[in-house]
Amino acid sequence: MVLCYIGLGSNLGDRQHNLSTAVRKMKSLMHTKVRRVSSVIETPPQGGPVQGLYLNAVAEIETGLDPYSLLVELQNIEAALGRVRTALNGPRTIDLDILTYGDVCMAEEALCIPHPRILEREFVLLPLREIAPSVIEKVREKAKKAVIKAKRKKRIK
Repeated sequence: MVLCYIGLGSNLGDRQHNLSTAVRKMKSLMHTKVRRVSSVIETPPQGGPVQGLYLNAVAEIETGLDPYSLLVELQNIEAALGRVRTALNGPRTIDLDILTYGDVCMAEEALCIPHPRILEREFVLLPLREIAPSVIEKVREKAKKAVIKAKRKKRIK
């Protein structure tokens, strides 16, 4: 089992219900246990078209699913809750992002772990700090290593 953190956000419909339903559906995933969920905070949207305020939270889960299987399951939950992807950073009934997946560090087209903008988003950092403050420092260290690695690759070429 791998310890993961999932960001949750909603700004359409019954936002609290959307978050609660998403957590309940995560609890029903095979090989997955929701260990705890942060408090819910209300935040303004960042980027995208004009839209309403978001409710955000972070869930700590343990899963036996690999990163891509987890991504597919989270996208299935989003679809079940009416998520329609129309505009980049647009309004949504639910948004479920894999913030971290154990110690995995990957940057692929379909999935980047840790989430590439985790350290830029207070709506993620506040709830994450509440339930797992040490994770933020681990992500900072991974980000520093990635920058150093990228600089080394440039020098080698």
